[in-house]
Amino acid sequence: MTSIAARAQASGVLFVHSCPKALAPHVEWALAREIGSVVKLDWLPQPLLPGALRAEAEWRGPVGTAAEVASSLFGWQQLRFEISEDQTSLSDGGRWMHTPALGIFHMRTDSAGNGVLSENSVRAAIVGAEGDADRLARELRLALGEAWDEELEPFRCAEEGDATIFELPRLGVG
Repeated sequence: MTSIAARAQASGVLFVHSCPKALAPHVEWALAREIGSVVKLDWLPQPLLPGALRAEAEWRGPVGTAAEVASSLFGWQQLRFEISEDQTSLSDGGRWMHTPALGIFHMRTDSAGNGVLSENSVRAAIVGAEGDADRLARELRLALGEAWDEELEPFRCAEEGDATIFELPRLGVG
């Protein structure tokens, strides 16, 4: 018997910030395998990396699709991507970010797309800080994925001229 959450539909957005041209068809095949239908992305040149491409796509599929797509794309270390899955009445939302230098990062999100830290994450940051306020700030920035946001931000800004691309909510601690 299939669980209710497994039958629930989710939606989200995939941003492929940079992809080598030769890898573009493989990305589409991986997406098609996970989403369950043919995928043809509208690839555009990535102005920050000559010879690279970028694309954006909205998706709809079973809850957990974004995690499956992120796992599939994680295998190609040359990719920079973000994928989000919106919260449903039966599941948390999430965002996965990947860069070649940092690897993959995941964070739960609320209905507005804000990053959500669990009680255990906050406790781990407090314990890791050992009473040092600056270290606590670093631990929280790490838990929020700030390094991934910083590395992806130039790619997000390069895409702002495209009307079809919108920004994911930004994370960070001041």
